[in-house]
Amino acid sequence: MERSSGILMHITSLPSPYGIGTFGKEAYRFVDFLEKSGQKYWQLLPIGSTGYGDSPYQSFSNFAGNPYFIDLDLLVKEGLLEKSDFDQLDFGSDPEKVDYEKIFINKLPVLKVAYHKGREKHQGDIEKFKEENTLWLEDYGLYMALKFEFGLISWQEWPEAIKLRKENAMNYYKEKLKEEIEYWIFLQFLFFTQWKELKQYANEKNIKIIGDIPIYVAEDSVDTWGNSEIFLLDENKRPIQVAGCPPDAFSKTGQLWGNPIYRWDLLESTGFDWWIERIEGCIKLYDMIRIDHFRGLESYWAVPYEEETAVNGKWIKGPGMKLFDALKEKLGDVNIIAEDLGYLTPEVIDLRENTGYSGMKVLQFAFDTREESDYLPHNYDKNCVVYTGTHDNDTVNGWLLNEKKSDVDFAVKYLKLTEEEGYNWGFIRGAWSSVGKLAIAQMQDFLSLGSEARMNIPSTIGGNWLWRVKREDLTEALAKKIYTITKLYGR
Repeated sequence: MERSSGILMHITSLPSPYGIGTFGKEAYRFVDFLEKSGQKYWQLLPIGSTGYGDSPYQSFSNFAGNPYFIDLDLLVKEGLLEKSDFDQLDFGSDPEKVDYEKIFINKLPVLKVAYHKGREKHQGDIEKFKEENTLWLEDYGLYMALKFEFGLISWQEWPEAIKLRKENAMNYYKEKLKEEIEYWIFLQFLFFTQWKELKQYANEKNIKIIGDIPIYVAEDSVDTWGNSEIFLLDENKRPIQVAGCPPDAFSKTGQLWGNPIYRWDLLESTGFDWWIERIEGCIKLYDMIRIDHFRGLESYWAVPYEEETAVNGKWIKGPGMKLFDALKEKLGDVNIIAEDLGYLTPEVIDLRENTGYSGMKVLQFAFDTREESDYLPHNYDKNCVVYTGTHDNDTVNGWLLNEKKSDVDFAVKYLKLTEEEGYNWGFIRGAWSSVGKLAIAQMQDFLSLGSEARMNIPSTIGGNWLWRVKREDLTEALAKKIYTITKLYGR
């Protein structure tokens, strides 16, 4: 990886007249903005179908894409929709926030119209798409059809025969819900078609896509329902233990994510096939992959299922280098960023170094006056990705307002922050001037936004994943300013 830089902004945050960012013209326009800004990377959050809480880290499928990202205007161009099919619908009136409820209520029925118009036209391509994705596609279609058949409740509450995937029940529902299954498969065909074209456009502009893979899958997902044997579940398919992380700076009671824990012993006995297939799917989507919560692959925090906080968890050993040796054997060298934040032991550091993957340095974590920090730029080595902040952090300007005065004073002194430059731009300068081979900042930090633009507050549900950029904010002047600092520091 050459010395370079990029911008972190999720698809949901793109401008759009239809309530949420999509793979349409504004995504292409953002790629143009990245090119003008001298950037080489666009980093996304996970792009899977979202469920409860709208978190991209709790997806209905590890392999499927989010239908919300399918662009309606592109479907009009293709003749699968008329503008009148959706131009009077309410997708949300706030250009700076996503209204997920309105998107859910209004967008899926419009996509059903496109399905009825397009299934025959694309029949051959859809059959080819099915053949290329036999590993997950049919099961995903069935799962989503069943979700709507049973009123969107978790598969844990489905009738027992289909919950346990009894053969008679599977055959019955595959026949009964055949039309709905085909609809959900069609949506994936549209998603992957539009995404492939957008990614190709970015790559032609010499911009690479960094994708994000959550370490765990959601309990309410086709992954857990369809592959229950690889998770630590009881005889009723309920999790015995769930994932989280211990108390830390983000939360005094830790973070209780609720995801089922892997049975690493069984996965190892299969040569980690499921994980290899998972990474292989990501390679088709992205140029580089960020593995979220990488430290959980050395040791993970397991919490009894009935607990209400993560306090009473315990550390259990993960697969370590066995997994990465298997990945390398099957897939060769994969471009991976290891999200090695949080409580790091020597064993976690050794694992990351043995893999050779780039770790992460978050500048907002550098200025705790109680101790010398590994996140201070003078402690970096080159093999790291430097962030002003991630999706779990406040914006830089929000951090400066809300953090302890002593820590802010330290940051001001260390980075030589001034009002004239803009404190947020001083943070960007700190990341861009560091020796880390890749530097990335959230779009919000380039726009000098405060806490109102924060993407996520860990351990909270509601009010997250909402922020959107306004079209008029992505100006030529801003692109030139980013280009200037990028060239100055050889990125």
